[in-house]
Amino acid sequence: MAIRFELLTTEGRARRGRLATSHGVLETPVFMPVGTQASVKGLTPSQVEEAGATILLGNTYHLTLRPGDQLIADLGGLHRFMNWSRPILTDSGGFQVYSLATARKIDDHGALFRSHIDGALLELTPEKVIAIQENLGSDIAMCLDECPPAESKPEKLREAVLRSIHWAERCKEAHRRSDQALFAIVQGGTNVELRAECARALIGLDFPGYALGGFSVGETMEQMVAALAPTAQLLPEHKPRYLMGVGRPEDILEAVACGIDMFDCVLPTRNGRNASAFTRREGSLRLRNACHKRDPAPLESDCPCYTCRHFSRAYLHHLFLAEEMLGPTLLSLHNVAFYCRLMAEIRQAIEQGCFGEFRRVWLARQGTPA
Repeated sequence: MAIRFELLTTEGRARRGRLATSHGVLETPVFMPVGTQASVKGLTPSQVEEAGATILLGNTYHLTLRPGDQLIADLGGLHRFMNWSRPILTDSGGFQVYSLATARKIDDHGALFRSHIDGALLELTPEKVIAIQENLGSDIAMCLDECPPAESKPEKLREAVLRSIHWAERCKEAHRRSDQALFAIVQGGTNVELRAECARALIGLDFPGYALGGFSVGETMEQMVAALAPTAQLLPEHKPRYLMGVGRPEDILEAVACGIDMFDCVLPTRNGRNASAFTRREGSLRLRNACHKRDPAPLESDCPCYTCRHFSRAYLHHLFLAEEMLGPTLLSLHNVAFYCRLMAEIRQAIEQGCFGEFRRVWLARQGTPA
């Protein structure tokens, strides 16, 4: 078995677990910083690890285009290539079927893309996606799926669900690597009945873990939670549950309350590159704003990250106005540490049986009703 998941305790639907992989043990709920192209933007692997991250996410579509999955395999696999010794999850490229809709054609066989780099054709089929991820050597690989836009009509949603199930069957048939776990992806938009249909079909195929895709594509938080909660409860209790690409702190808290174990999102580093820092008491801080010009305080007085221990808001403000590369690095580092600390606090709250109160207080502080 490539992974082993242990459910340690629960509070309501919130779950505290432990996921063992070939490259280490993950405490769940867990957040995965995004290293799409074998790099968490602006940060070294040691910085990411020191911030508290225990698993990273890479992307099949981007890595097969550049530098190429075979090259990565020849150089010892993705862990060695990017000098990251802890677990890695690789997305299948299915989200690019959604996000690059103007540059692809899709049918039951697979998805045909024009590369965003040089316009060359790339075909992603379930079999190809598995071969790429086996070359990369990630601990967790994802099935190819179709992610429809939130505003899709019912017939389009059903087509995407049926195609995702069919592709999952082919992915499982093609998968051979014994040290790599393959997760299936539940689609269906905000349609609870379609989500249930998809989940039941994929559960019947008995994957080691299950993801919920097709969220954070235009729906409201209320719509997401309304579909997420009942779908999550259909998934096997003894297997990990991964909510793909949903990563605002308030979304994570709501999803944990629905029974989700794993998360990823580009927000920590994307916001960091754009001068925006996450804080618990003040919400989002814009470091370009003039109010920070003479402020000697750190981003957060109780944050143990390297940025908060060593630098003031005034200095960070200066770095962004001067367009120094260090500014995005320091803010990205703080934001990744912020997310990892939030997950540690969530795990502790579930262990202590006070997650409901923790969630209520945290959301109230941010001005979000629980």
